[in-house]
Amino acid sequence: MRGYHWLQAAIVMLALVLAGPALEAQGSAGQQAPVTAADLTRLEQTADDIAARADALKATDLTLADEVTKRLADLRDDITYLKVKLRKEGSVERQDYNDVHDRLETLRNRATPDRVTAQPVINGDPMGRVVSIGVGTEFDVRLQTPLNSGTSKVEQRFEATTILDYRVREDLVVPAGSLLRGFVSSVKPATKVDRQGSLTLSFDEAVIDQAHLRVRASVVDALDGKTSQDNTRIGVGAAVGAVLGGILGGGKGALVGVLVGGGGTMASTEGADVDLPVGTVLRIRLDQPLDVTIGPPTR
Repeated sequence: MRGYHWLQAAIVMLALVLAGPALEAQGSAGQQAPVTAADLTRLEQTADDIAARADALKATDLTLADEVTKRLADLRDDITYLKVKLRKEGSVERQDYNDVHDRLETLRNRATPDRVTAQPVINGDPMGRVVSIGVGTEFDVRLQTPLNSGTSKVEQRFEATTILDYRVREDLVVPAGSLLRGFVSSVKPATKVDRQGSLTLSFDEAVIDQAHLRVRASVVDALDGKTSQDNTRIGVGAAVGAVLGGILGGGKGALVGVLVGGGGTMASTEGADVDLPVGTVLRIRLDQPLDVTIGPPTR
């Protein structure tokens, strides 16, 4: 049985490695698409949605509601600037659009209260059960968005997908391929004076079986999934449950020239910027419990 799990992990890793170039090319093509008036309209719709959430927050958290409202006002100014630029100059840089889009998405998550996904238990017959994944649980996820401390900006959004199934006994709680979203919480590019670039990533959302869940997790290791040595290490993690263990230990990532420190900050050790291409495997640690609703017990 142990050998079977290892083989299964190896097959999954091979498929993801082969898919890596296609995903990177697809992402690059999307980033080069011209910004249209419809894109800017969608930004305005997102801003309106955030405003509605901020109004709802006033009943439960007035301080947070005020913070969201103030940040939203600045973002509306940025949207107006982009609209004027598109009208006068005929084009808007995709990077400028992405910057506003990412900050809006981060603010929308900030304005979204924790969602309750558990279903009621009636007469002892559970229609849905909540499994709580504890603080300290680790997942290996594959980065779907390229990040670099020389070009990334604070609050830039990114996505990653889980590599292997996470099970509790016989129950599948987090299927492989589940989406995790996050944002760049701090970034420092390498300069001539200080050549050590750094990057801190924060995860704030998980999409598991179409349910959007609030999550808080940070990076504890960065692995190059394209090397055979790291594929083996990831496979070993899968064979014992994919998530528990701190297999590499010591906080030193397997990516050459990257050191992962406290709070998940990744710093360059080679006098350069931290570069995380699509396909990079991040080992992340839950900083608060994650409650996942699953179906009736497996029989």
